[in-house]
Amino acid sequence: MAMQVRRVATQPFAGQKPGTSGLRKKVVEVMQEHYLANFVQSVFDVLKETGELTHGQTLVVGGDGRYYNKEAVQLILKLSAANGVGKVWVGQNAILSTPAVSVIIRERENNVAMGGLILTASHNAGGPTQDFGIKYNAHNGGPALEDFTNKVYERTLRIAEYEMVDLPEVDLAQLGEQSFAVADGHFTVQIIDNTEDYVRKMQQLFDFPAISRFGARGDFKLHYDCLSGVAGPYVRKIFHELLGAPLERLHNSEPLEDFGGKHPDPNLVYAHDLVEAMGLGHRHEGDFPEFGAANDGDADRNMVLGKKFFVTPSDSVAVIAANYQAIPYFRSGLKGVARSMPTSCALDKVAEKLGLHVYEVPTGWKFFGNLMDAGMLSLCGEESFGTGSDHIREKDGVWAVLAWMSILAHKNEGTTTLVTVEDIVKAHWREFGRNYYMRYDYEGVDSDKANQLMATLQAKFTQFPEGTADVYEYTDPVDHSVSKNQGLRFVTPTWRVVYRLSGTGSVGATVRVYYEKYEREQVDLTTDVALGEVIAWSLQFADINATLGRDAPTVIT
Repeated sequence: MAMQVRRVATQPFAGQKPGTSGLRKKVVEVMQEHYLANFVQSVFDVLKETGELTHGQTLVVGGDGRYYNKEAVQLILKLSAANGVGKVWVGQNAILSTPAVSVIIRERENNVAMGGLILTASHNAGGPTQDFGIKYNAHNGGPALEDFTNKVYERTLRIAEYEMVDLPEVDLAQLGEQSFAVADGHFTVQIIDNTEDYVRKMQQLFDFPAISRFGARGDFKLHYDCLSGVAGPYVRKIFHELLGAPLERLHNSEPLEDFGGKHPDPNLVYAHDLVEAMGLGHRHEGDFPEFGAANDGDADRNMVLGKKFFVTPSDSVAVIAANYQAIPYFRSGLKGVARSMPTSCALDKVAEKLGLHVYEVPTGWKFFGNLMDAGMLSLCGEESFGTGSDHIREKDGVWAVLAWMSILAHKNEGTTTLVTVEDIVKAHWREFGRNYYMRYDYEGVDSDKANQLMATLQAKFTQFPEGTADVYEYTDPVDHSVSKNQGLRFVTPTWRVVYRLSGTGSVGATVRVYYEKYEREQVDLTTDVALGEVIAWSLQFADINATLGRDAPTVIT
């Protein structure tokens, strides 16, 4: 007997406005009765209104394995069955990395999926008292554009009911299809292998045999930390099974609901075990690995390290661009490159030499996606540890690590002495100059104080005779949409400081301050020395510690 659609009365919840990449809230808030159902129903309602959801279509669902993911998937399946979705592809055990979802949407069964719901709060902490997130990715595999998310938010403000079918609990561990008779036809749930589609894509992009030969060198050792996030299954499949890396070199590769009680953010503070293992901060020489890497909770971010050497994300994308011929996918050339506005201008120097257009966009991968869909962009990056290419429409942490392994393999062809990560980056600085770069994060700041800081700084534009100051605004060259209030910039011919409110937190506000100074000749200074005067000026000019009520930043990278 067919199961019937049930209409459930509800009332709006305040604050269901998606941020930079989806809705992020504390788990206890999301677990309230009707809360998640309201948001998902609002997404479906907008998809119906725009004609993107018609009866019988396919949806992708998966997440980063954090606390409440499995329960959320069961609820989403019930709403999907009621709202006309015909089939849902779910990652085994509700796990799919964010880049994998983009691959599946774009390529599985010739791009038949309408889009996907990704359950992730990215690099935010997980567990019963921590964060939960959800976002919708469109038919191109990329995050929904601002026009769509604004419509979803507007819908959440007036929702009065949602629709669901009382499906029995679906076995999320068992691969294969499970079908159900519902009022207007059949609803199918297909549990798919987490890694299959993504791994196949990586094999198309990179020369795995060449990387494997390099990785087997006796003078090379890898240390990969998955931070107990969703990257683990992908890293084990690629780096151990296909590339031959010993399992003991792949750390924290089992996804955990609370990420082992740690913060799954691949930076110098939260990935401290990797930083220690790579010898950063140690004065003595030791048997440290030659290459280190980490990914965040949903595997879209990355950090790359050499022995006792940190590669900034800004430098990372610039080095990949300069060495694009080491990556088979790029050997026919780059269409263009892009960076988020706060990211350093190191990529611009490479683009100038290669004769490429470089696009500067607001923070948020959806802005890159528009350029990619228009055939204008091949490679891009954000200073917030995000790097990727037009192979998908998300940043891709494992892809970035494979890109670096490809460059190392290329640089070491036929060598007897290892060309290291440090060697590659320092040679890059000698050729292009160095953009010294540092970011201060003030996390969990009172929102009123954060807004006061930004308003005070904007009022001080006229007090900046050293250069120019403005509020960054972006006009998309593809659809001509305008994104306003994307950060405050103070720029001189040799340095700049950017202040921005981040949209990735779940409570309060995060204030980010970005410091950058370009040096053409002096490329071997320490970052704190090179940026010392700029940081001192900024702290005094903004009076940031007093305004925010802080003694120091939460994180410095």
